[in-house]
Amino acid sequence: MNITSDISLVSLVLQASVLVQIVMGILLLVSLLSWSYIFTKMLTLGKTRRETTKFEEEFWASSDLGMLYQRASARPEVVGALERIFESGYREFLRHRKSGMGDAETLVNGVQRAMKATFQREQDRLESHLAFLATVGSVSPYVGLFGTVWGIMNAFRGLANVGQATLAHVAPGIAEALVATAMGLFAAIPAVVAYNRFAHDTDRLANRFESFMEEFPNILQRQIKTAAAGR
Repeated sequence: MNITSDISLVSLVLQASVLVQIVMGILLLVSLLSWSYIFTKMLTLGKTRRETTKFEEEFWASSDLGMLYQRASARPEVVGALERIFESGYREFLRHRKSGMGDAETLVNGVQRAMKATFQREQDRLESHLAFLATVGSVSPYVGLFGTVWGIMNAFRGLANVGQATLAHVAPGIAEALVATAMGLFAAIPAVVAYNRFAHDTDRLANRFESFMEEFPNILQRQIKTAAAGR
């Protein structure tokens, strides 16, 4: 028996038992999905960071919030997450001011609720697929270990029909079993690293959004007080 050819990666996969092949197929599919989500999330978070930084600079440099609102409301499909939060808050501000209902505190509370609702939607969008990556990172090693245990059991059962066990008889079965463990780790490690990184980036963006949501109503309150004092 040629041990080298028997323990090549391709032959190990093709000669594995059906159950181990199913485990390997599941791990391969999960790994491909994970990498797809990783690249998509990298692009999404990078774009959101750039859009947030750009809007923060424009917001603090502008003295005309109405102009920013008109620009955001004119192209809602292309604006960033923070700009959508601002747009929802300023729209609520204009609605209350136009209706003339309630005092300044009621107006600001309405603005905060509108912004909070948009913030939750943006947060859900940024956190999409993170639960999948976390699940892959925690479960994949155990799925691979299951395939390993099953493969080793098959290898030892095969020895029952052999009069004298040698390395040539044992090595292919053990190697086949360990491939499942390797595939489990290959799926889990990138998923765990990506989840931790993306969770950190998402939290940082959420903190920036929340800071803006706290400051923006204060700006509106000052505008209301200034307008009231000028009457």
